[in-house]
Parts: sequence; C-alpha cells; structure tokens
Amino acid sequence: MKSSERNFARRIDLTSLQLFVAVCELGSIGRAAEREFIAASAVSKRLSDLEATLDTPLLYRHARGVDLTPAGESLLHHARSVLFSLEKMQGELSEYADGVRGHVRVHASISAIVQFLPEDLGAFIREHGEIKIDLEEHLSTEVVRAVQEGAADLGVCNTAHGIGELQVLPYRHDQLVLIVPKGHRLAGQGPVAFADTLDDDHVGLHANSSIHLAMREAAASMGRTIRLRIHVTGLDAMCRMIDNGLGVGVMPRRAFELMHGVGALEAVALLDAWAERQIQLVARDFSTLPLTARLLVDHLTRLPEPAGNPAKTTPAGVLSPA
Repeated sequence: MKSSERNFARRIDLTSLQLFVAVCELGSIGRAAEREFIAASAVSKRLSDLEATLDTPLLYRHARGVDLTPAGESLLHHARSVLFSLEKMQGELSEYADGVRGHVRVHASISAIVQFLPEDLGAFIREHGEIKIDLEEHLSTEVVRAVQEGAADLGVCNTAHGIGELQVLPYRHDQLVLIVPKGHRLAGQGPVAFADTLDDDHVGLHANSSIHLAMREAAASMGRTIRLRIHVTGLDAMCRMIDNGLGVGVMPRRAFELMHGVGALEAVALLDAWAERQIQLVARDFSTLPLTARLLVDHLTRLPEPAGNPAKTTPAGVLSPA
C-alpha cells in the first residue's frame, strides 16, 4: 500500500461511515441521531469532518432533510461494502472464539456436487468437525470467475474453458453418456458417436454449462447444430423430460446411476474423446490458501476414485498453472 493510501485509510473514521450510512438510509440527520442514540449536533459534526477529509460535499442539506451528492452516492456504495466486510469478519472471528477453527468457501459445478462431493465432504467433516464448509452450486464458468474474484477459496469444476492465471489440481474423472428412453433406436447398441445423436431432439443443460459448451463445439466441428428442444437446470429434470419423450440428453454416467432409475431410461456410452472429462480443484494459489482450505485440498486429492469410476491418470500432487 502506498503512503498516500495508508494516510487516507487512517483519516477515515468507521463510526463516521456508520453514521453517514444511517443518515442516507433515513434521509435525515435528526432521525439518524435518534436511531444511533447520539446528539444530532455530533452527527452533523462528524459528517462535516468526513466531507473535509474527502475534500468534497457528500450531502445536500435542506429543510426536509438531506439528499446525496454524486460523491455521496459513490461513498454510500463503498461504505456499505466496508461495513458488510467488517460484519463478516466479526462473524468469522467469533467462530474461532466458539472453538470453530475456520471455514472454507467452495463453489462447485452440478456434476461435482451430484457425483462426488456429498461423500467426500462428509468424510472430511467427520475428520474435521470444527471446520465449516460453505458450498454453493454454480456453472463451471461461474465457479472459475468466483475463484478469480476471490468470492471462493476453492473451486471444483471442469476447467476446459478460460481459467486464466489460476492453478488446478486433478480431483475426479467423469464420463459423459447419452441418456435415451428404453426402446430408442440407439438403446442397446453399445458405444455411439455423438454425431449419431444430432438427428434427435436434445434436452440440454444451461447454455453456459461445460457439458452444453462441449456438445455445441463438437456439433460445430462437424458443421452441424444441436436440435435443442428445451434447457433444464438439473440432471433429474433432464431425465424426466427424456422419459416423457422430449428428446435425448448427455450427462455424467455416475450422476445417472446415482439417481436410481428416474424413468425407463438407458445410458449409452459415447465414443467421442471429449466425453471423458476431468473434474479439477481450482485456486488462485494453493500454497497461499488458509490452513483450513489446504486441509480440504489435501483430503480431496488423496481420496480414491469411487468404485466403477475411471482412475486418475495425473498424479494428485502435480500443479498445472494456466
């Protein structure tokens, strides 16, 4: 941090920021003073000092109350962000006082969550009950963005598209298969090429999902397009749509098997190379993660593949910066 930035941070008073936000929310110095149990003259003085520190007016004062200047609107946005971060910091630190050693923020794709993470995170929590895991489901592209922007400590997703300067570690393999109704022309014929499905209607996942992007690129490479009848947001919804005659679909084999037969459906192996995928752990820098996150990474990279799942082909300790 530059000297000028340090001096600016020292001049900003958090109590004044809180009072400024209160005045903005209530539209009146008097009402803000009542809510915060402080004299109106003291609130007014703090606001004047804040304007002097920033060398710009923040409020238009009038008989009915106050309105924000453009600079005041900007400060309100930043002040709320600062105060929210402080509340979050207080909450996290209070967990240490209560005996909780910390928590890990994890964003993961639906494929990782449905197929592997329930068992793997459950095993971790049984070993480290004092660590809390905040898990959110997102598209793979959004998982990568969350890690890049610092909204997540760790991502778990397929990283075929745009990971920038992030680091990755291998986690699991999954195999994409074609889901068709029993009795479909492709059922029971053994492995098929994705090209053989392009005359059928498809039930697809979200347009930005890693599976749909891979399918779209494969079709484009053959000069074809996918006859997409409907987008769904979940794998169970995909199975129900296929079972009711709306088309065929592509999903991970293990996810299909774990759903215990939703409808009269059959999984058909795909011959295409892109159907064999690696789900990876993603971080800005694994070596600088908090201790709790490093414990989770170590746990996830040491686990054996589930029975019937393809074995890892890359050593778990090999980093792949991109």
